[in-house]
Amino acid sequence: MKKIFLHSLLVISTCAFAQNDALRNKANQSADKIESKVIAWRRDFHEHPELGNNEYRTAGIIAKHLQSLGIEVKTGVAKTGVVGILKGGKPGPVIALRADMDGLPVVERTPVPFASKVKAQYNGQEVGVMHACGHDSHIAMLMGVAEILSSMKNDLAGTVKFIFQPAEEGAPLGEEGGAELMVKEGVMENPKVDVVFGLHINSQTEVGKITYRPGGTMAGVNDMKITIKGRSAHGAYPWSSIDPIVVSAQIINNLQTIVSRNLNITENAGVVTIGSIHGGNRSNIIPEQVEMLGTIRALSAEDEKMLIERIKLIVTKTAEANGATAEVKIPYTSHYPVTFNDVALTEKMLPSLRKTAGTENVLLKSAVTGAEDFSFYQQKAPGLFFFLGGMPKGQDPKTAPSHHTPDFYIDESGFKLGVKALTNLVLDYMDMAKK
Repeated sequence: MKKIFLHSLLVISTCAFAQNDALRNKANQSADKIESKVIAWRRDFHEHPELGNNEYRTAGIIAKHLQSLGIEVKTGVAKTGVVGILKGGKPGPVIALRADMDGLPVVERTPVPFASKVKAQYNGQEVGVMHACGHDSHIAMLMGVAEILSSMKNDLAGTVKFIFQPAEEGAPLGEEGGAELMVKEGVMENPKVDVVFGLHINSQTEVGKITYRPGGTMAGVNDMKITIKGRSAHGAYPWSSIDPIVVSAQIINNLQTIVSRNLNITENAGVVTIGSIHGGNRSNIIPEQVEMLGTIRALSAEDEKMLIERIKLIVTKTAEANGATAEVKIPYTSHYPVTFNDVALTEKMLPSLRKTAGTENVLLKSAVTGAEDFSFYQQKAPGLFFFLGGMPKGQDPKTAPSHHTPDFYIDESGFKLGVKALTNLVLDYMDMAKK
């Protein structure tokens, strides 16, 4: 009897693996077939970019596509966001996949025939608009994933939630937006998301490569505003003043000791940058106050807390030592948490990525001090965020145009791998959840 039972288990297990392999093969073949469609979608979005919270055309195309696949669609989420819900034919986990939709206020300089010529208003100024970070490719790839998974709906053991998010680059002044607002409006609920996956294309990683990092992979970010108030005086009589410019200079230098002397740089990186300083309007007038703007980056919540506390202490005490007063606002307008890849989930899903791209093409990467609001989803469910190569083969990463620049360029031959990676993560996670 025992032998019969063990034999039955072996047969069931073998059949399960065979079924998942068959679904994987079907998905990979479908990705090959729709590659040209994904590229066409991307080129259309690239030629018609829209700024954060204004992605109306983009959202309309996405919603129409999802509806044509028989996917339940919600529009107007977090201003212009689109959410698609695909319920499989069998019970299982709820898996979210996210793509961001917004372009940037950048004038495009690339020689491609589908280059953007779009102009728009941004914070009261007319600007050029460009998909200078690859969000157009993210949208197109996720539309492809939705088409593939919907075609095998009856075989899916679970539910897939497709999140097309506006304003990843930040909402216009005075508005809410992005992943934070998506979460606030319940995108991770009804049905409750068990796990979330996302990718970002990278213009300085070779096509065919996937890079990842467990734990803190992209920095949490706070912006800050520092106001130093002193006493104005004629520039010829500085002893009559409390000079906020001199105080500000001391503060800027003192702030640089936080990373060099307070942060354990063998564990994590950190950044404290002053990017703007303004005070006074004449050469011979010592102003009454100086305002500074800056950014803080950290790769753990603990480091973030320490950096903020040290900044506030250094600023206020340096000002006090000079007879001035200081006000520190952190965050000033925005805060993104650390993009933290769940360590157990990352380890669990690595075989899926390696099987998709080839073990030699899935590489551990260093932490990034740039930020991503994908982190808000990871606060609600375990998440894995990885990077997809978009640089032409043989190009030097040091000379490849970086993100957020007019010459930003992506090799479209890498999209097929992104579609396969996201699709296979869904199929493999569902398969693991059954065991």
